Amino acid sequence: MWQQLLTGIQEQDQRALARSISCVENEVPGFESFLSQLPVGHAAVTGITGPPGAGKSTLVDALIAEWVSKHKKVGVLCVDPSSPFNLGAVLGDRIRMSEWYNHPNVFIRSLATRGALGGLHPHIIDITALMQAAGFDHIIVETVGVGQSEIEIAGLADTTVVVVVPEAGDEVQTMKAGLMEIADIFVVNKSDRPEADLFVKNLRMMLAPAFHHSTTEIPVIKTVATAKTGLPELANAIEQHQAEEHHSDRKDWLLTERAWKLIQQKRMKDLNKQMLKEKIASLRKDKEFNLFGFVQTYINP
Repeated sequence: MWQQLLTGIQEQDQRALARSISCVENEVPGFESFLSQLPVGHAAVTGITGPPGAGKSTLVDALIAEWVSKHKKVGVLCVDPSSPFNLGAVLGDRIRMSEWYNHPNVFIRSLATRGALGGLHPHIIDITALMQAAGFDHIIVETVGVGQSEIEIAGLADTTVVVVVPEAGDEVQTMKAGLMEIADIFVVNKSDRPEADLFVKNLRMMLAPAFHHSTTEIPVIKTVATAKTGLPELANAIEQHQAEEHHSDRKDWLLTERAWKLIQQKRMKDLNKQMLKEKIASLRKDKEFNLFGFVQTYINP
C-alpha cells in the first residue's frame, strides 16, 4: 500500500495524496517510514493567519483564482477549529472555496486542529511535506485565527501573511497579539470600509524599520477579497518574498522548530487524550481527585 501511495504522489495523483493525508492523520502503522521516503519538495508554503472574521477564507479563495489564472497548481490546507469532545472539524464545509473542489489544478483539504493550541493540526508538518512532494507550485495553509498562539504558523510557512481589518481596534493591541513579529506581509482586508486609509497609515508607521529595529520594511497591502481588489499586488508580494534569499539563521530556526515538534510528537506517543479521559473519569469517582497530583504521576512516574 505505501509503495503505491508513494508512486501516486510522485505522479501527482490527487487521490493518492488524499489517501496519504488520511493515513498520516490517523497514524496508520508504517506512516513514519513512508514519510521518510518522500521526495523533497520545493514548493514554498504561504501561511494565511489573523483574527477571526478578517476574511481569511475569502482571501485564500481569491489567491487561488489569481494563481490558477497563471496556470499554477495550488494546494490548500484549511485548518478548522475542532470540537473539544470528538475532535471533529466545526467548520469543515469550505463554502467559500466550493468552486475549486473539482478543478484539476487545485487540491483543498480541511483539517481539524484536534486540540492543538497553535491554531494548526498536530500533523501539519507531515501533511505539508506530502503536499510539497506532490508537485504543487503554491501551497497555502490557512489557520484557525486564535490570537497569540498563531505564531506557530511562522515555524511552518516560508511567507506568513497576516490579515487584519480596519476596525481591528487600537493598532497597539493588534501588535501585542504577537503578529508583528511573525508577519512577512500585512494585508488590510475589507479596505473599502471607513477609515481604512487611516488604519493603513498608522500600521505602516508602526511597521517602519526605525520603529521596531528591523532592517526591512514589511509590506502593507490593501485588499477587498470579495471583489478581488488588490489580489494581483498580494500575489506578487508573496512571490517576491519567496524569491528572495532570506537570512539563513531564521531558516535554521524554522527547521529546528519543525524538528522539535516531530520529536515532541514521538516522545508523547504513548499518551493520548482518550486514555487520559478514561483515567480521569475513573478517578473522579473519588471526591478528592487532584488534577495536579494526577499530572505529576506522568511527569515523575
